[in-house]
Amino acid sequence: MATAAEAQAMRHAVALAARGLGHTSPNPVVGCVILDAGGRVVGEGWHQRAGGPHAEVHALRAAGERARGGTALVTLEPCDHTGRTGPCSQALIAAGITRVHYAVGDPTAQARGGAATLAAAGVEVEAGLLAEEAEAVNEPWLTAMRRGRPFVLWKFAATLDGRSAAADGTSRWITSPEARADVHRLRGEADAVVVGSGTLRADDPHLAVRDREGVTQPLRVVVDTGATIKPGARVLDDAAPTLLAVAEDVSTAHLPRRPGVETVRLPRADGGLAIPALLAALHERGVRSVLLEGGPTLAGAFLAAGAVDKVVGYLAPVLLGAGPAALADAGITTIAQALRLETADVTRLGPDLRVTAVPVAPAPLAEEN
Repeated sequence: MATAAEAQAMRHAVALAARGLGHTSPNPVVGCVILDAGGRVVGEGWHQRAGGPHAEVHALRAAGERARGGTALVTLEPCDHTGRTGPCSQALIAAGITRVHYAVGDPTAQARGGAATLAAAGVEVEAGLLAEEAEAVNEPWLTAMRRGRPFVLWKFAATLDGRSAAADGTSRWITSPEARADVHRLRGEADAVVVGSGTLRADDPHLAVRDREGVTQPLRVVVDTGATIKPGARVLDDAAPTLLAVAEDVSTAHLPRRPGVETVRLPRADGGLAIPALLAALHERGVRSVLLEGGPTLAGAFLAAGAVDKVVGYLAPVLLGAGPAALADAGITTIAQALRLETADVTRLGPDLRVTAVPVAPAPLAEEN
């Protein structure tokens, strides 16, 4: 059983892990706190960037000799492989750590096994301390590893009557500056931001993160089936890298050839591109989390493909009465097929509401007698 000091240290380790959001892909975010033999905090750290030292290494360096005989609290099972850095399991053993609490097991075949290595070396190992909190902060990476595709967060802004734009197509601005600033937070935590060609034509979005210091700019992804993007589109500037996803049967000779702009060809499906193929291409590029900012048509395609893991809706106290809905056809034709969501959070941002919800897993079918 964990002591109160160990539980408090793990809670701090979770907060430390969150500092790495948006900076560590394709690796997880991880936090670590070291307690000395008397239960006092002597070192802490988090995984700050891919290829850099892991959380345990940062924490052990801070602790120095005070780590000997102490306890390590880690949000993810210490890795057991040598990549761009050495195995954290061996670093903990070499530092003289005698007890390790980790919150969540590593789901990857390459890195897991650190717990067994530690135990074999005589280190007392326990799993599961504050597992729910640690799962939440590392949700995108854990989802990507378990499902073999990036975690997808669909963000939309709408009026209270569900409109994403007015009848004439204007949509700036439905929500408040506070809500729009929060969207930049989401962008800063994502590996990629995805929009469709309809949004590109209507809004000419930039998609880069603004007004946030030290952020790693996400990959800007445009789902442009017919390769219709114009040379002056704002997503083609050098503020962030851009990937143009087009159908495999269209000509790309006219597309811009600029540093930081790539093109990927994908198969068609249901009038657009195959969403699983798009996610597979992103996963191969090291993308572990996607912020879906596309319009109602692209959102419907992602939902129809079962590829939305979380929804964040910004609802403004505004009524339009006409105009496009926030969501187009998602393959749902009857109420029995409705995608049910569980509300995880409701927060007021200025005059608006931010509603966060996750799909509810369908109930298992009753067995026939």
